[in-house]
Amino acid sequence: MTEPQEPENSTRRLPTVESAPSGGGVLEMDQSASGSTYEPAPAPEQQGGRAGRFWSGRRIPAVVVALIVLGGAGLLLYDVAAVRADHPAMQWRRSAADDLASRHLDDVWVLAASALAAALGLWLLLLALTPGLRALLPMSRRHAGVRAGLDRTAAALVLRDRAVEVAGVQSVRVKMSRRKATVRALSHFRELDDVRAELDTVLSHAISELGLARPPGLSVHVRRPAKKG
Repeated sequence: MTEPQEPENSTRRLPTVESAPSGGGVLEMDQSASGSTYEPAPAPEQQGGRAGRFWSGRRIPAVVVALIVLGGAGLLLYDVAAVRADHPAMQWRRSAADDLASRHLDDVWVLAASALAAALGLWLLLLALTPGLRALLPMSRRHAGVRAGLDRTAAALVLRDRAVEVAGVQSVRVKMSRRKATVRALSHFRELDDVRAELDTVLSHAISELGLARPPGLSVHVRRPAKKG
């Protein structure tokens, strides 16, 4: 991976003031800030085939829907069989039939029940058509029939460990998503632009070593720690 170039909209030495958490005094952020954002690098060649996202089994929604359908169908079948055997229908079915016969289509309860049923149906369709497992990042496939994934939390820990090894970095926070890795570092010495440039190089190399099928973009922000006073 080539070393990224500094964009034109990079900010430098922007004094800001932030409030401390409740219960404390005001923290004067007498500091400079340096930030940069880069687009993801091209995905590596997939020698073992396309590395798509992992699909969730969604066992819990499937079990819940299956139990509801099975229970409702079994109860209705039992009631129909009882009526065929010259027994009276269950009270709940008679009450439901009378209630539905007396209500109009523009009734509030009818509209609310219809909206709820439509929302549940859309939710089930969404679950059926989307992969899920957003926390699992697919890795590039080097061999056919072999698929691997990396948890986003683990990827963020790798980037954080690499970032704290840079000279001048006091602490680091990394937020990892499927498309971007956002790194926010505090530097207690060295020029902020120098620290940020080194973080760009180190983290870009670290992202390439993760072996992800779609390397995320990198956003690095460096600032001075807060000073009380």
